[in-house]
Amino acid sequence: MKKILTIMLLALATLSAAAKGKAQITFDTTAHDFGTIKENGGKVSAVYTFTNTGDEPLTIITVTNGGCGCTKPDFPKAPIAPGKKGEIKITFQPKGRSGEFNRSVKVKTNAESGRKTLTFNGVIVP
Repeated sequence: MKKILTIMLLALATLSAAAKGKAQITFDTTAHDFGTIKENGGKVSAVYTFTNTGDEPLTIITVTNGGCGCTKPDFPKAPIAPGKKGEIKITFQPKGRSGEFNRSVKVKTNAESGRKTLTFNGVIVP
């Protein structure tokens, strides 16, 4: 019985130590509404601010472009220290498009949660 209890306590201690050493990404907001924008008004950008709320450095591995050439992400390439902030900037080109749009980009990190989705929407008028 003592042997089983000892094994259980060691397993619990190992799991607890593993859970502590993780990066964690926490966004101030994950959605942006551009409202009404003009097709020929030029590019528009949204900035998504985040904090590494974990215990280890946060690395952003990739940010998708939303599936089209109209969206360009910009993100920190260097690791973000625990407690520090960073920004992901998404630039959208409305030229050649009209009507409502709803887009998303996926953020892949080394954080415990793995992937996060950022969304943006609006209406493009001629």
